[in-house]
Amino acid sequence: MDIYDLLIVGGGINGAAIARDAAMRGKTVLLVEKDDLAQHTSSASSKLIHGGLRYLEYYEFRLVREALKEREILLRTAPHIVTPLRFVLPHGEGMRPWWMLRAGLRLYDLLAWGGSLPRSRSAKDGTFSSPLKPQARAALATYWDAWVDDARLVVLNAIAAAEQGAKIATRTELLSAQRVGERWQARLSDGRTIDAAAIVNAAGPWVADVLGRLCENSASRVRLIKGSHIVVPRLYAGDHAYILQQPDGRVIFVLPYGERSLVGTTDIPVERPEEAVISADEIAYLCAAVNLYFERQTLPTDVIWSYSGVRSLYDDGATAAQSVTRSYRLELDDDPGAQLLSVFGGKITTARALAEEAVGLLGMTGPSGTRHAFLPGGEMNADRGGFEELSAQLKLWMPEDLLDRLHRQYGARLRDVVGNASSLDGLGRHYGAGLYEAEVRYLREREFAQTAEDILWRRTKLGLRMQKADADALNAALHGPS
Repeated sequence: MDIYDLLIVGGGINGAAIARDAAMRGKTVLLVEKDDLAQHTSSASSKLIHGGLRYLEYYEFRLVREALKEREILLRTAPHIVTPLRFVLPHGEGMRPWWMLRAGLRLYDLLAWGGSLPRSRSAKDGTFSSPLKPQARAALATYWDAWVDDARLVVLNAIAAAEQGAKIATRTELLSAQRVGERWQARLSDGRTIDAAAIVNAAGPWVADVLGRLCENSASRVRLIKGSHIVVPRLYAGDHAYILQQPDGRVIFVLPYGERSLVGTTDIPVERPEEAVISADEIAYLCAAVNLYFERQTLPTDVIWSYSGVRSLYDDGATAAQSVTRSYRLELDDDPGAQLLSVFGGKITTARALAEEAVGLLGMTGPSGTRHAFLPGGEMNADRGGFEELSAQLKLWMPEDLLDRLHRQYGARLRDVVGNASSLDGLGRHYGAGLYEAEVRYLREREFAQTAEDILWRRTKLGLRMQKADADALNAALHGPS
């Protein structure tokens, strides 16, 4: 029987971050995930590392301040997948008063004091106003947050944990667990029975289900909130984003997403995690939200792709879905001795801080080191000379768009992806959309990818560009003779 200090259930951002923190403290860790890493909520976010400007309306000052601190840590430790993003905030009739918006932005600046990003300011640049309807151009303000490849953030945490000795088992489900003395004995879907001193329940939308199987006396409740996004043809030129106030009091993000625009999100209460499917009403709502502001109108038939995720928020008694706290709650049950820690809520931005607190709550001493350690690939700035030398070599034969994508995904690990290749032929078979055999091999061997869906939609996002026939060919290659 394998013996661990910690068994983590759930391969989303919270589970992966906790695995990294505990492994860096020298603990033996096993993370199990019934599907792929980041397959559910953690790949269905708005792709933002942000303090949460709108949370100030709900007096979530501590949450915003913590998130802004974590934004700085991620900008420093994962600069390849976390990049600054300027937001434009239009103002028009019927919205919150302009003085209130400016006051909110000034408070946001104050809470971010000492950070690396520029402060908010009024904007008169025609680049920002020209895509908007005349009534939305009355006043504009800009402020800064950051963009992230959310699924890759999860995967990089898992890689970092594995490099510190943690075991990552995807497509492996916790079937049952019982306390035996002061330890847990858990049965897994791969046939193993393992022994662990503690279990962390980081199952996201399934946190209540797992908790119900392991502990009968929990009083904590979960509210499941569905958030949906749509991807549409580009609404404007430029690398900036918009945050749009809506008549119902909500705000909608419009983000640059390659050659397209990403629009979200909704807040819809649901009963089950399996309801993470966008509805026609949500699509209509998001289209109407952008049509209220942009000259270029968007129809439901213009939607290229959509996705939905279900967030498991701690039920604080709030009535409106958008006002339920995004702050996390950690519930520790150590009766009669074998510890069980359940994670409720949280944000992708604050996962590192959550993990640090969670591991400390379990009594696992020692410095975590996650505050300063680079996530895999993030060390490119620390080795700027070597990274620039590699880039110069690759520019001699690699197309610019391919090199740019690989830079943004792998950072300093790019060398491991391309190996000794000195030409496109050296990367092996081309599966389409700039995906070559060398990258596929790396993703399978180093990033826990098993299927074409893992590679195309969570590791690379190339599913938006690849033709179905090419995706089918990749799937056949992955499941054919080795």
